[in-house]
Amino acid sequence: MRVIAGELKGRRLVQPSAATTRAATDRVRESLFAMLDPVVVGSRVLDLFAGAGSLGIEALSRGAARATFVDKDRAAVAAIRRNVAALGLGGRATVVAADVLRHLAAGGGGPYDLVFCDPPFAAQELLSATLAHEGLPRALAAEALVVARVLRKHPPAVPAAARVEREKAIGEETLLFLRYDAASR
Repeated sequence: MRVIAGELKGRRLVQPSAATTRAATDRVRESLFAMLDPVVVGSRVLDLFAGAGSLGIEALSRGAARATFVDKDRAAVAAIRRNVAALGLGGRATVVAADVLRHLAAGGGGPYDLVFCDPPFAAQELLSATLAHEGLPRALAAEALVVARVLRKHPPAVPAAARVEREKAIGEETLLFLRYDAASR
């Protein structure tokens, strides 16, 4: 896997050896970032269920100010740390080895302008739980955008505090773009 565009274009990313992660394909990342282009520059990014960190790293390559990567899988955390170090992103990246829901319950950091929520397809119940977690909206900046990657045949429950701003089908996957009500923060 490589970074698609920006200052790190063409640089290779290390993938975790664990079978519990799944990387976003080039096609998915190209479509996603084509839609996000106006909001990435200068943004503070939270990459949940980060895997190798490809989404957060792509955002940094395209001008995001900072990215926080959260994953509980040891192989994933090791891969993210290797990628961050190899790409010289240490000053703009934070890697958190933690369960996503516990991280959000502890405050989640932030505020974030852009959040990627991409749990393993085998654990899609985590997506609904994450989107509904009270800690997620508290970690968001005003007008923050949350992007969830899901299997089209298993759409998540969207919490009442959020609205789907846009959907993009790509093969068997769907990208959901969500905004949370200010009152939920």
